[in-house]
Order: sequence, then structure tokens, then C-alpha cells
Amino acid sequence: MATNTIDASLLQKMFLAGAKNLESKKEWINDLNVFPVPDGDTGTNMTLTIMSAAKEVSAIEEPTMQNLAKAISSGSLRGARGNSGVILSQLFRGFTKEMASVDTITVETMALATQRATETAYKAVMKPKEGTILTVAKGISDKAAEVALETEDVEEAMLKIIEHAEFVLLKTPEMLPVLKEAGVVDSGGQGLVVVLRGMYDALTGKVTDFEITAPVKKPETESKGAAIENVDIKFGYCTEFIIMTDKAFTEADEMEFKSYLESIGDSIVCVADEDIVKIHVHTNHPGLAFEKGLTYGQLSRMKVDNMREEHQEKLIRDAEKVAAEQAKKAPRKPVGFIAVSIGEGMNEIFRELGVDYLIEGGQTMNPSTEDMLTAIDAVNADHIFILPNNKNIVLAANQAKDLTKDKDIIVIPTKTVPQGITAIINYMPEEDVDTNMETMLEEIKNVKTGQVTYAVRDTHIDDKEIHEGDIMGIGDAGILSVGQSVEQTTKEMLSQLVDDDTELISLYYGQDVLEEDAERFAGEIEEIYPDIDVDFHCGGQPIYYYVLSVE
Repeated sequence: MATNTIDASLLQKMFLAGAKNLESKKEWINDLNVFPVPDGDTGTNMTLTIMSAAKEVSAIEEPTMQNLAKAISSGSLRGARGNSGVILSQLFRGFTKEMASVDTITVETMALATQRATETAYKAVMKPKEGTILTVAKGISDKAAEVALETEDVEEAMLKIIEHAEFVLLKTPEMLPVLKEAGVVDSGGQGLVVVLRGMYDALTGKVTDFEITAPVKKPETESKGAAIENVDIKFGYCTEFIIMTDKAFTEADEMEFKSYLESIGDSIVCVADEDIVKIHVHTNHPGLAFEKGLTYGQLSRMKVDNMREEHQEKLIRDAEKVAAEQAKKAPRKPVGFIAVSIGEGMNEIFRELGVDYLIEGGQTMNPSTEDMLTAIDAVNADHIFILPNNKNIVLAANQAKDLTKDKDIIVIPTKTVPQGITAIINYMPEEDVDTNMETMLEEIKNVKTGQVTYAVRDTHIDDKEIHEGDIMGIGDAGILSVGQSVEQTTKEMLSQLVDDDTELISLYYGQDVLEEDAERFAGEIEEIYPDIDVDFHCGGQPIYYYVLSVE
């Protein structure tokens, strides 16, 4: 039987199903990132964005198109992370503006709403690029307009729209050569299709689980502490799974399994109920626990959480709260600064240069629009400069700017930490805001950045054959060098960045590089380039052995 309308109750379920489907496939989408670096995070950013909205949507007890539209738009806008997340939030924003004016969604409404979604998302990007999530979104709205003339059945229409979206997605490598070279489709476009598939499964009744798990709030007494100890977590991964046993799980089996788990971890729970066994263990080797479990049967509901990462994020959140409170108590001033940074060395450099509020983030974790708004609220200044220091954070900063009404926000589109450092060094207190903005924008053009990290998978990109574990030197426009040695790869990259106009090379060493090794290496670079000033600093950044600037 044809389904001609979607009411608010059904739309609520569809949105939650789309969010859950994206969450379940986020790592797969992360793996589609073109560059084989250990911080590919499109899936993570899109998931955090939609989950921010999903939590608000799931809390609505009596859904209407109007309150759903507000929850989806507001939740995704504030939770948006990274370029892909911001674009997704803009798609939702456009769609909800149309749906808020109706009581039920028809195929015609779907066509109008997707058209508005596409237009809104394209406007949010300064230089829209085809072969991306935007292209897939346009394919969706074009197909929606076409099927609106052919059918009134929303199930039939949505299936045709999704199939066309998948067709457009497969074409993205032909539009972006870098995708074709890496042998992948656009990760953001894939994320959008995954959301639509989840929504369709709810529409057709294939999916019936719409529960969104909210983070467990700790008692007030636990969260009030001024500083949490930076404890050493012995076993880093909270590992859970269910075994669907092939045969009876005896008491002897249980004792044997528990004994094995004790040899690789602690906090062990092993509960058997007929043909199902529930396992929980804290370990440094989740794979070993899974492999042992497979000897008893099939595995289901496997879940691994990095407790060290969660603990570090808690420390960061607490530090940000303290910084926010201190900033709010400061007297109002004309100009303030917010910078995104990661690594204690980088943080200290920005503090010494006068940054009022540091947002921990960058490559490994893109801060959300909400994080930006929190920082803006904390800085008691009339004019606030934001230094995103990452190309994937600029859109979130601009989105926060648009949502701020009581302060003048100036986003300097710094794409790397060295650019951010150069920007603030060139700030002149005696000049007005507009003059400083022009100076910063001009000066960051003179900064060439290099970053040295390792490859997480085999790929072919920028005419280079890359294997998992290789060291890569990444410049502003792509991969410049590949090798087995960190220092040799860095030197090769530098040779492509340094020119006759170069006056300064700044080297920021990461948390995996010893100070004496960095000092020795800086000396070697001085010998190679005797006419250029070379300095080195502790950056303390994770993942990247060296971040360097050439000016």
C-alpha cells in the first residue's frame, strides 16, 4: 500500500534511525579519507554533528514538524564539527526551514525541502567544490524534483532518490582526481547516503530501534573537583561483546575464559545465560579477547572504548571550564583572541603571545560550533579574533560567528598552527581591528607549512606509492615526500619548501620526539641551510613528529 505522507512521529523515528546508521558506520567512512593519515575523521565529525541533533530530537515526547525542525537545526548547528559536519548541519538547516511550514511531508515537500537544503549548504561554502558531499546533495535535490512529477508514494520516491544519490556518489572520483587516484568515493557524500539509508529503513519498518544513548552523567560531587589526577590507566580499552555460543558454555568454560581474561586485563565480567555469554574486560589488547571469544561461538555487539582518550578529554574539558571562569572574571577589553591548538608546547606558545582562550583540538579532534560559542562567551572582549589553525575548522568558526550577536567576531582562516602563530605575532595593538585583520590575512600567505606523520594504510596519491607505516611529509597542497626515516623524509620535504626568499625555518617537535633529538636535527638543518635562521620549539603535538614552517 502506498505511503503518501510522513507525519512528525514517523519523521522523528526516521531521523534517529539515520543518525544511528551513520554512527554505526563512522569508522568505515573515516577510512575513506583520501590522505592515509592517522586522523581521518569525516565519519566521526558527521556522527558527532548528527548525534548532537539526535539527542534533542529523541527528547521530544510529542513531536510536531515545528519542534522537530528546531531540534534538528539547532542541535546540528551547535554540534557541527569539521567541514563535513558543518555542511551536514547546513543541509539540515535548509531542509527544516521548509518542513517547519507543513504538518506532514509529501513527495512535493521533500522536493522543495531538499532543494532548499542544497542551496543553503552551497551558500555556506566560500568555494564549493564538485565531487564532494555538495555534489551528492545536489543530485538528491535534482532527483527529488524529478520524482515529484512521477509519484506521490514517499517510499517509492525516497528509494529512487537514494539510488540516484549512490549513482552520483560513484561518480565523485571522476570529478575529483585525488579521489580517483586514492581509489575512494567522497567520504562526506558517503556519510550523507548512509543517513538517508537509515531513514529509509525506518520508513519501511526495517529498523525499529530508535533509542539514542545519552552519556551517563556523574554525580555532582564527582565532577566538581578543581583538578582530576592525570592517572596512569593500566589497561586502556574497555572491551565488551556478546558470544552466541555454538554449544553449552559450561562452568569449566567460564573458569577458563575468566582466567584467560585475567591474564590480559582486569575489571572482568563474564555472565552466561543459556546460549549467550556477556563479556566485559579492560585490556590493552581487545583483539585477543575477541579471538578467544570466537573459540566459543559467534560474536555480537562488539564495543571498544579508549579509556585513556576519554580521560584525557575529561581533563581537557575541566581545564577549559577553569579557563572560561577566569576569562569571564577579567574586565571587558577591546580585543581578545581564541586559538585552536593541541600539544602543551603549542598551547604555551599561544599563551605567551596573548591568546585569551585555547580550544584543544586540531587534527585529531575538530572542535564543534558549540565549543567555539563557549569560547566566545568566555572571552570578555568587544572584538574577538579566532584562529582555527586547521582548514577543517574554519567553517565551524564562521558558523559560530554567524550565531554570535553581541560581539564582533573576526575569523582569520589560518589552516595550520604555524599560520596561527604568524597571525598573532603580527597583531599590532596600536592599529584598529580592520587594519590588523588585513595585516594578518596578508602575512599568513607567506607561511609554508610542513607536517610529518605516518601512513595508516596503503594507497597511491600525489603520484606516490604509499605503504602502511611509511613516513610522510605533507605540505599545504599535498604529500611532498615519503620514506622510512622521519628525519630524512623531513629534509626531503624541506628541500621542496625552501626557496631563495626563505628567511626562517621553525621546527615544532611532537610528543614522540626527544628534545635532544630535535636539537640535533635542527643543527643538521642549519648546516644544510647556513644562510637561513633555524629555530626549534617543543610543540608536544600527538601524531605529527614534526610540524614546521618556512617563511
